[in-house]
Amino acid sequence: MMQLTLKEETHYEGIGLHSGKTVSITLKPAKVNSGIVFRRTDMDGAPVVHASAKNVTATARATTIEENGIKVFTIEHIMSALSGANVDNCEILLNSEEPPVADGSAKVYSELIKKAGIVEQDAMKKTVAIDKIYRVEDVGKFIVALPYDGFRVSFTSVNPHPLIGVQFKDFELTGDIYDKEIAPARTIAYEKEVETLKQMGLGLGGNLENVIVYSDKGWLNKLRYEDELVRHKILDIIGDLKLAGNICGHIIAVASGHALNTRLAKIIEGNCL
Repeated sequence: MMQLTLKEETHYEGIGLHSGKTVSITLKPAKVNSGIVFRRTDMDGAPVVHASAKNVTATARATTIEENGIKVFTIEHIMSALSGANVDNCEILLNSEEPPVADGSAKVYSELIKKAGIVEQDAMKKTVAIDKIYRVEDVGKFIVALPYDGFRVSFTSVNPHPLIGVQFKDFELTGDIYDKEIAPARTIAYEKEVETLKQMGLGLGGNLENVIVYSDKGWLNKLRYEDELVRHKILDIIGDLKLAGNICGHIIAVASGHALNTRLAKIIEGNCL
């Protein structure tokens, strides 16, 4: 398989989920072997931050990457969309520190990529083949990477709230599975957490248009899938692991989040590249 990039550039404007700032994002074609690169156009010299697992510096409610003191956070949705489209090389221009949250899923970004089109490049695709078992765990949660001929993600979400409970989903990432079953799944928040998050400087751009919120009584907005939470967890895993490259393997996770996802990405990147 050959490396892929966008056929032409595409643009979107919206607000950041955590920053609450209006931000413009432009996805551009990039040269072979350049990978995914974020460029901060709001800063002198438009410095770049490479989307690499080694550059992950924070994982509180989102994945943050940083290079030479320049950071970009909440990158998991755009990274997930790029992974779902098998894009290898792309330059992402941002005039702020956080991409737009759009509707809280990866659907908008997947549609932007399709609108721009995808073209093959004159270089072979680099695949990160999992050749042994990699496991990262914490109390009551873990994520494992196993050898597998393809890319598959199995996730078990465990939530004490009776409205959610235990959810399980297993996807083989082939054909249009990502676009139909994963990309539209939105991020979810517990109503009681919202005010605390805002006091922490998080979720400042969140609203019922871009976050699914549940209370002790029920959902405050309509679900796209009955098990939307676990689907979004898989969306996040795909985005976080894209930081390690194009993975060929089976990912099995229980109650994993950005912290464990990116720890695994760092281990894979360090051992397989």
